[in-house]
Amino acid sequence: MKTYRPNFFVVTGGPGAGKTSLINALADYGHLHVEEAGRRIIREQKLSGGNATHDGDRVAYRELMFEHAIESYRRMTTETSVVFFDRGFPDLAGYSRLIGESVPPDIERAIALQRYNNLVFIAPPWKDIYAADTERRQDFAEGVTTHDAIRDAYQQAGYELIELPKASIESRVDFVLARANTL
Repeated sequence: MKTYRPNFFVVTGGPGAGKTSLINALADYGHLHVEEAGRRIIREQKLSGGNATHDGDRVAYRELMFEHAIESYRRMTTETSVVFFDRGFPDLAGYSRLIGESVPPDIERAIALQRYNNLVFIAPPWKDIYAADTERRQDFAEGVTTHDAIRDAYQQAGYELIELPKASIESRVDFVLARANTL
């Protein structure tokens, strides 16, 4: 059965485009949020000596991200207030294509049945703020390719993408809240 959650808003885009900074700012304003799993998984893999990372076993990395996405979505289903997700199920379809893999049936099923608000905020590639770090090792060009794969996955899943402005975090917060509060 398809579950549509009008109070679940996704913020997505390629790496280094300001998604997590926006999610953290929304959290600072008291909004519920779900953190991106990727960075946490990379830290855990480094600590445990594991290889399920973007520059290691990418399929295992995707599976760990999917497990987190399922758990996070289910954990938030009793919430009636707005919840902001740092990435959603379609990100995993985009990532699958990015790494040259087909989209597994369980991810396709989640995309089809566990829906967010139809409006999805997407952070465009923004070279001025992009920075690699110990967990984000992709260069800007790969960030752009990732953005494009994710954008295509959300469009194919039937979501309406709203591009975030290349503006301050405060301006982005205002932009998102103005649109999320009109529903």
